[in-house]
Amino acid sequence: MAIENRYEFVMLFDVENGNPNGDPDAGNMPRIDPETSYGIVTDVCIKRKIRDYVATVKEEEPGFQIYVRDGAVLNAQHELAYKNYEMKPEEKKLPKDEADAKKITGFMCENFYDIRTFGAVMTTKVNCGQVRGPVQINFARSIDPIVPQEITITRVAVTSKEDAEKKEHEMGRKHIVPYALYRVEGYISANLAQKVTGFDDTDLDLLWESLINLFEHDHSAARGKMATRKLFVFKHDSALGCAPSHVRSIRSP
Repeated sequence: MAIENRYEFVMLFDVENGNPNGDPDAGNMPRIDPETSYGIVTDVCIKRKIRDYVATVKEEEPGFQIYVRDGAVLNAQHELAYKNYEMKPEEKKLPKDEADAKKITGFMCENFYDIRTFGAVMTTKVNCGQVRGPVQINFARSIDPIVPQEITITRVAVTSKEDAEKKEHEMGRKHIVPYALYRVEGYISANLAQKVTGFDDTDLDLLWESLINLFEHDHSAARGKMATRKLFVFKHDSALGCAPSHVRSIRSP
């Protein structure tokens, strides 16, 4: 049964001597607002970590597969729905019968956790429709301005024999934030959960779990010391809520 209450949340996480979200358009430097110097972590980055956590703990358990994952072929994912109902897909079109179309889209919601949570645009060659997910997340923003640092590193091994004749070391660079605390806000619509994807209490508990442990299975040289510090959850008393989200934001810690 889909969730019955609207929720909002605020999560605080920090980074020490790491790169929380590199910008490929800026040499993979930590993302930063050029006008204010506040650090930024995109919603896509946070959703990626949620997906990876669910994939790690559920290991493709039925109902908890991940739609957007490394190496996934989306049309192949869509074909699973048609095969389940023994239907033949028509290129770029949903089944003409409305009930059949709902079955196809419903199958994707039932079997893929990230579709059920975040929604998805599945209007590719093998069309499974489009759904708007109940969970939406803002960009994270640092509490204070950040000062990214570029650090030069060396490697004793070289790439090729030709390089070995010319030099003993190769140089590289790493970009870090010495320390920053970030805040991100999210919204969970019971209305969309009930009417569209079927996001339920089990899914909700898994979301909280993934946010608390967001960085525990993502440690690397660039993100060795990242951790969720606080998760504040605001539960409304109804599906449509009892207060505007911006009022909650003003009163949040």
